[in-house]
Amino acid sequence: MNILAPVRRDRVLAELPQCLRKEAALHVHKDFHPRVTCACQEHRTGTVGRFKISKVIVVGDLSVGKTCLINRFCKDIFDKNYKATIGVDFEMERFEVLGVPFSLQLWDTAGQERFKCIASTYYRGAQAIIIVFNLNDVASLEHTKQWLADALKENDPSSVLLFLVGSKKDLSYALMEKDALKVAQEMKAEYWAVSSLTALFLSTYLLLVSGENVREFFFRVAALTFEANVLAELEKSGARRIGDVVRISSNDSNLYLTAGKKKPTCCP
Repeated sequence: MNILAPVRRDRVLAELPQCLRKEAALHVHKDFHPRVTCACQEHRTGTVGRFKISKVIVVGDLSVGKTCLINRFCKDIFDKNYKATIGVDFEMERFEVLGVPFSLQLWDTAGQERFKCIASTYYRGAQAIIIVFNLNDVASLEHTKQWLADALKENDPSSVLLFLVGSKKDLSYALMEKDALKVAQEMKAEYWAVSSLTALFLSTYLLLVSGENVREFFFRVAALTFEANVLAELEKSGARRIGDVVRISSNDSNLYLTAGKKKPTCCP
């Protein structure tokens, strides 16, 4: 999606989407952090919403459904005859969170071993990592730990959001749910079970539903990434506040002119 294009109506987030399973959730609070809400109301989000594009990488074994997951959300399509990703590909999605424009760059990486070195060069700078496995393939769940380890080699573990996503929920998956939750808790990742294609049979007809939990999942990713970005901006430069005017031609030791700025009323 063109970053300058208007935000789609269904991409507007006015509240924090809730987690799918509280047993493995990054955050259990129901609302955005008060400082984030305050900053948005006072237009003090810094580069967030102006120039910053948040990078999200999607990793996992070959054929677990990474490309189908991204295509279902970004293009609302499902192609069961898709070709395996070569190297990397990406989609740009624009949101409006608490009235602030926010963009996610979703990087779809190859799951084939021969492309692993190529794909890993694009891991750096991720603010969220989505590790995908097939809910009907035990081996793909076991491999998620290695995928995470590879991705964290290029990123700071303390500043990246982690999501463990079980795909192909439309098929039988209940037996792996317990193990998946355990892995998510060990990773400190939020767990989701999704289906890029959910089929419901009505009489002799087949009704296709537009992906189970896919939209809700990406809304959650966008919301938590946005919240983390704004909080990071608020913490940046110590006591200096977002929006302060910087003196560039003064002998005054205090380079930050804040006296004329309106002080925030709802957060420190």
